[in-house]
Amino acid sequence: MLKRLLHLLSACALLCATPLIAAELTVSAAASLSNAFTDIAHVFEAKHPGDKVTLNTAASDVLLMQIERGAPADVFASADEATMDRGVEQKLVDPASRRDFAGNALVLIVAQGIQTPGTLGRLTRKQVYEHIVIGNPESVPAGRYAKQALIDAGLWEALQGQIVPTQNVRQALDYVARGEAQAGFVYATDAAIQKDKVSVAMTVPTFSPVRYPIAVVSKSAHAQLARSFIEFITSPEAQAVLKRYGFTSVSA
Repeated sequence: MLKRLLHLLSACALLCATPLIAAELTVSAAASLSNAFTDIAHVFEAKHPGDKVTLNTAASDVLLMQIERGAPADVFASADEATMDRGVEQKLVDPASRRDFAGNALVLIVAQGIQTPGTLGRLTRKQVYEHIVIGNPESVPAGRYAKQALIDAGLWEALQGQIVPTQNVRQALDYVARGEAQAGFVYATDAAIQKDKVSVAMTVPTFSPVRYPIAVVSKSAHAQLARSFIEFITSPEAQAVLKRYGFTSVSA
């Protein structure tokens, strides 16, 4: 009897000493947030022992569509306000939890060895800029910003034979970094992580400020932890990480 009791006590001690995963938080974040959110997730996990953060990164519209179709997600971070607005309208996110947490800028980049255009108008020189990549405006916020900038400059139709749409802003960056496209439109933070392979030709004015909102997904299985993650995103510690990657601060 004593031997059995000791065995049970030993088993209990082993279970108590084994850390259990309290929750697995799925954060669906815009592709341009990949690097910064990876670092932030590690810090958040260290502050919440046992909890795990899983990042799902893609174009903002694609992420919202995934959430609409029932894909598991607890937090949604978009690269523009319009996509988050649709999330609110479709009741896919909790509007009370919505916060703007970072800003960015749209830039025109060129591949190594490619002449830097002094103006957007010079992109029409097809012999120099045969392929110009932008995120697909139908699903990628950076692509929508780029398309509107080119429309405002009277260049959208003129460049149709050169523009190549991509699945997200990081794919546009990769094409230029590999020299498969001569120029492209990405965020300043994206250009910064490949500064040895691409050059920033200019900052491109956008029709509205580039801001990143974040919110709890309405059907989150871990709503309380999701709110804690959003609170952490707006903390000085997480903001310092975002700043290190080139994001700018915004008013809460």
